[in-house]
Amino acid sequence: MSSTITASGPLTRWRTIDLLTCAFLGVAFGVAYWAWGLVYAVPSEAVSAAFPPLGALFNWPWLVAGIVGMLIIRRPGAAVFTELLAAVVSALIGTQWGLTTLVSGLVQGLGVELGFAVFAYAVYSWAPLLLGGFLGGAFEAVYEWYSYWTDWGWGYKISYLLLLGASVAVLGSLLAVGLTRLLAAAGALNPFPPGQEVREQRAV
Repeated sequence: MSSTITASGPLTRWRTIDLLTCAFLGVAFGVAYWAWGLVYAVPSEAVSAAFPPLGALFNWPWLVAGIVGMLIIRRPGAAVFTELLAAVVSALIGTQWGLTTLVSGLVQGLGVELGFAVFAYAVYSWAPLLLGGFLGGAFEAVYEWYSYWTDWGWGYKISYLLLLGASVAVLGSLLAVGLTRLLAAAGALNPFPPGQEVREQRAV
């Protein structure tokens, strides 16, 4: 991804295809989130035995939907919409966290959203990606402090926040960029800015 990619203008008006694509992404990621919930516990518990906050290193995949949604749609609300819908789908299929999954989806999406909002939704480079990824992880970590890790001291809490934020920012962003590039190269994103950028590069 180029460090200078910008939107072609303020993309604020949602089109029908934007809504449908967000819905498709939300459903697809919701199924993936549910599947990840079935297998992540084994590696997470293994590393947590040595240092409990290390479990954060296996939680970053749950924030990829919002990042991908924003990279493709590039409109305010795309991260929240995609992430929240993915949480709804995974909850409906059945997760161990039940409806609290929706709270996680909301706070995660808001964190990612804020990273792009700081740049007025006009820049889609590594700066908003890393910021949005970190904030999404940080927002989720704070929520979990008061929901799951109530017995932790501040050392564990801060370590968990930094580990989750950093892993989302780096690993989550890398995966999101890779998926977006693959979809754009395959021609699946022609109606969206990533597809337009691919066409422009091929025309040079």
